[in-house]
Amino acid sequence: MEKNQYIVALEIGSSKIVGAIAEKTPSGYLSVRHLQEEKHVNSVRYGIVQNVENIKTSINHILKNLEEKIDGRVTQVYMGVSGRSLHSSLSEVNRSVGSTEAITRELIDRIIHEATSTPLRNYDTVDIVPRAFYVDKVETPNPVGQFGSSIKIKVNLIVAKPALKLNLNRLMTFGIPAKDYIVTPLAVGEQILSDSDRELGCMLVDMGAETTTVAIYKGNALVYLSTLPLGGRNLTRDVMNGMNVLEETAENVKKNINNPLDPNNVTIADIEGVNAPEAAKYFSARAGEIIANINQQIADAGLASDAIQSIVLIGGGAHLGGLRQKLEETIKVRVRMGQNPPMLNILNPDINRMEYIEVFSLLAKAADMIEDGETCVELNNYEDALIMNNPRRSENTEPEFVDDVPARKPGNKKGDKKGGRKGGNTFFKSLREKLNGLMQEDDETVDDE
Repeated sequence: MEKNQYIVALEIGSSKIVGAIAEKTPSGYLSVRHLQEEKHVNSVRYGIVQNVENIKTSINHILKNLEEKIDGRVTQVYMGVSGRSLHSSLSEVNRSVGSTEAITRELIDRIIHEATSTPLRNYDTVDIVPRAFYVDKVETPNPVGQFGSSIKIKVNLIVAKPALKLNLNRLMTFGIPAKDYIVTPLAVGEQILSDSDRELGCMLVDMGAETTTVAIYKGNALVYLSTLPLGGRNLTRDVMNGMNVLEETAENVKKNINNPLDPNNVTIADIEGVNAPEAAKYFSARAGEIIANINQQIADAGLASDAIQSIVLIGGGAHLGGLRQKLEETIKVRVRMGQNPPMLNILNPDINRMEYIEVFSLLAKAADMIEDGETCVELNNYEDALIMNNPRRSENTEPEFVDDVPARKPGNKKGDKKGGRKGGNTFFKSLREKLNGLMQEDDETVDDE
């Protein structure tokens, strides 16, 4: 009898760490019931871990709490990768080929290896994303089996400063290894954007505490990825410094003001002794700067202003009052708030919140990556543990598992097309394995972020 697989993912942000467990049945049904988070201050800056020991302790707490809920032991985790230095770099290779023989996967692998063999100065490659294939200058979704005299391949190298991966590796020195590293914004884009989003032109904007990540899709492929060193905490600190108040007070003003981006229509005069209309001037000015930088990414990606048809907004900073409307007014496209991955069944209503969209996306992506028979958890009594049932929990505190739910079919989910990370992944599997090996090396020297 086939056993269920358990998948554990960790996402480290600038203000908190989130860990969660998903369960995948042999039929492909994917569910999540347990999630833990720990908030932190000044241990992570701009997405990169500064205080390894503090974050390691927090991760230990998260995993221990998860283990208690499932009555088992976590043996490995999937780790999200994000941070200020994370961005895409386009690499392109042209090659003449014999027109009498069909193009093979082995040839594609060799050409891609050539595209990635020259490292970027001061950066490590953490992932490879296909963008386009051309045979005799004609774009094609899959060149394997075709005939032609020339082939051109475009790939996006996802790169980051060495310190990013080095400190992630250092976190996992307490005995639980990282099964794989997943670039968080790519996982989110794959899991929550629709086929039409990626085809017609969509900008995914993840506004966190200290960084804002922008991923642009067009023609069903990732076109551009960039991380801006600006986020929701910048607005808080502007008020803190400009009005000489504590950060906690400034944060409460930001959360409770009725029109933070419209100083002329703030109806609350005073919040915790702070002049609300005056605070709104700081919020509005900084939000305007962030929006201008987001808008600039379209041009930086080499796209015309009308190439983007929609914006999907996620992240803790995305819930600032009036931000969605301000983005629409400035960039002149439809903006909507992102939703949790539709193929992930969140069985606990207490954790079914948009603030966890990143870790949920990591779980869904890892479920597609994990090999048959593998698991991230060893249950203490597998036969008696039904769908991550916690024997120590009180009655009726969590929804019951339903067996007869349509199965999630691996490799047949929305977005499984050209430029996605599934159908085209056969070309990149060996390269990803090599990259994963590099990610787990403990480098001797590291450039600062």
